[in-house]
Amino acid sequence: MTETPYSPTTPEIAAWRKQLAPGIHEAFENFSRAVFTDGALPEKTKQLIAVAVAHVTQCPYCINGHTRLARRSGASPEEIMEAIWVAAEMRAGGAYAHATLALHAMREAAPDDE
Repeated sequence: MTETPYSPTTPEIAAWRKQLAPGIHEAFENFSRAVFTDGALPEKTKQLIAVAVAHVTQCPYCINGHTRLARRSGASPEEIMEAIWVAAEMRAGGAYAHATLALHAMREAAPDDE
């Protein structure tokens, strides 16, 4: 079995989390249900967005959960992988776009003779 720094989610841990802040837990659960309910975007699309965001935030719990939920809502493996590639491009694109900041900083820090 592969070692991971992340503890597994268990029913006991979930119950403890709920017990420690029941009102907030219930509010979050209601919010989550509302967010993923069909609306202007269908649930499948919302789950594909969640899969992409989970990869950008690098949350293994979210990656596992939303990938499963995306499949259950009708997303194909190809759609899920394409959503992941969109996330990868956006993450890399952010680094590319922010190079502008470094370029300006280099210009400002350059000796006068350059």
